[in-house]
Formats: sequence, structure tokens, C-alpha cells
Amino acid sequence: MNKPRAYSVKAYSATTAKSPLAAAVISRREPTATDVQLEILYCGVCHSDLHFARNEWHGTVYPAVPGHEIIGRVKAVGSAVTKFKAGDVVGVGCLVDSCRTCPECRAGLEQFCPDWVGTYGATDKHLGGGTLGGYSQEIVVTEEFVLRIPANLNPAATAPLLCAGITTYSPLRRWKVGPGQKVGIVGLGGLGHMGVKFARAFGAHVVLFTTSPGKAADAQRLGAHEVVVSKDAAQMAAHAGSFDFILDTVSAAHDLNAYLNLLRRDGNLVLVGAPENPLPVAPFSVIMRRRSFSGSIIGGLPETQEMLDFCGTHNITSDIELIRMDQINEAYERMLKSDVKYRFVIEMASLK
Repeated sequence: MNKPRAYSVKAYSATTAKSPLAAAVISRREPTATDVQLEILYCGVCHSDLHFARNEWHGTVYPAVPGHEIIGRVKAVGSAVTKFKAGDVVGVGCLVDSCRTCPECRAGLEQFCPDWVGTYGATDKHLGGGTLGGYSQEIVVTEEFVLRIPANLNPAATAPLLCAGITTYSPLRRWKVGPGQKVGIVGLGGLGHMGVKFARAFGAHVVLFTTSPGKAADAQRLGAHEVVVSKDAAQMAAHAGSFDFILDTVSAAHDLNAYLNLLRRDGNLVLVGAPENPLPVAPFSVIMRRRSFSGSIIGGLPETQEMLDFCGTHNITSDIELIRMDQINEAYERMLKSDVKYRFVIEMASLK
């Protein structure tokens, strides 16, 4: 395969694990026949971006350009592209390619493909080096990994749906959350606030668990029917054995057994947060009521499109704080302090 020609765009990148993100120039490929070229309008800021930039998951290749919650306007399309045209507002999430042939890909579960290509931090098979993410003016992505954005949604507030949205939507859908069910959401951050919105839209009775009593009013504004302060043993005990499903979005160390014991028979706790160290599970927390403990990560392309269409129907977006590109290092420090309601989004016009 002939290597496509490259062109230059502005971006923000980290050059070492210790360096702040700063202005840079990176290469993008000229669109091939099956590619869509996007002018990036907005890019959400995910905690994974910080982990990647600072090499906290190890293996980061520098320069590192984070960003996988991308909303853009189509600038050009390749000759074989049929789904999109110049001027369309579209999205790109955590994946930009996969093998397309494995059982997972054939099932529309590209997130489990052993050869999936991340929007950043993977190998760029076209230009070499690492894939470079959405903290940039433009990106070029193969047509199959570009998503339609409902016209009624605010594009800036839609950006976090490409990661935080699908991460919470996918397990709620897989476990068939719906009317008549009691559903818990643990944590009210970037993921948790989307979990509350989706669980409420699915028709469940939604209970938000938080360590912060001050978050109760906001949780109810977002759609929670009840709020439980998880540090209050009496409040927790009042809900013992009553939940059909609990979505745990917390990435800090916490007691899983406290939530497993709230599940009814055959209830399930799904973890989508990523604590740094293993969390102990007491055997009797699961075996006595045939409870399940599982995990989930993003979603495939069909489910992500389904999620976006659902959001269009129900007018669901993320609660965001819009920032300039040159505020990203400050945003990272604030994110570490949970000082955002509930997701930062970069207005990429500020990069120009």
C-alpha cells in the first residue's frame, strides 16, 4: 500500500510525562478513498487524556496528543465515501479503526477487537508513529468509524457522549435497565452524571450514591429520584437487598461489598470506573443471592450510534464547561480535584 501524503495542522501535545501540554504542529494524512476529513469544532476532556499525557498507564509514545471525544465538521470526503458529505457535523470517539474481520468486529463490538486502533496512543498504520487525538485542528478517519450527530443537540455538549456517554449507556442497555427497576449510580462525576440521565430516560427508579451531601440537589436536577450519602451507614442499610442494577463509576479506592450487599437476588453491579489498585470482593457478597459483578468499557460503533440517536430523541447531552485550548493544563489540575460540572470541553477554534 502506498503511503498517503501528509499535511500539517496545529495541535496541543505533551513531549514528556512531566511536561505540560503546549502548542505543536503535527501531521495528518491526506484523505484516502474511504476517509473523512474533519475540521474539529469541539473536543471533550476525559480523565484518560491525563493518564495518557502523563504516562500513568505506561507505554505512552511522545509526542502525545490526547482527545477522543471529538465533534467536527466534514471538510472533505474520499471518492468511495457514501455516508457523509462536506458540511456534515459528525463525531469520532475512542476508536478510529479495527481489524473488521474478527468475531467481535463482525458482532459490532469493535471495542473488544484484539487489534482495535485507539484515537490516540495506538500505531498509525498510514503515517507511522502513534495515532494522535483530538486536541488538534483536524483529523482524518476512515468512514466506518465516523458517527452521525443529531441536528438538535448542542455540538459542544455532545462531545463527551463519545466516551462518557457510551461508557454509561452500554452497560445500562446490556443489562436491560428499564421501567419497574431500581437502579443505583455510584459517583456524580463525568461518568456518573451521564449514568443518572440515561437511567432516568430508560424509565428506572434512580438512586445516586455520593460521599458528598452537597451534591444531592444537583443529582436530583439531573434526574435522580433519591440520593444516598454512602458514608452514612443507616442510609445504606435502608436500601439493603433492594437494587436490580448498580452502575459504579468511581475510580478511587472504595468498598465494592457495600454496594454488592444492596443488590437483590440476581442483581448486578457493573464497574466502569478504573481504580488504580485491585478492589477486594467478599465471596458471600455475591454467592448468597446469586449476585453478579462485572465490568464494561465504551461500546462498538453500532451501539454508539444508537446512543447518539437516543440522545437526540430524548435531548440528552453532557453538562459541560467550555474552555480554550490554552487552558488545558489548568483544566487537568482542576479535574484532579473534581472541580468541574461535569466535563470540560475544548472549543477548538481557540487553537487557531
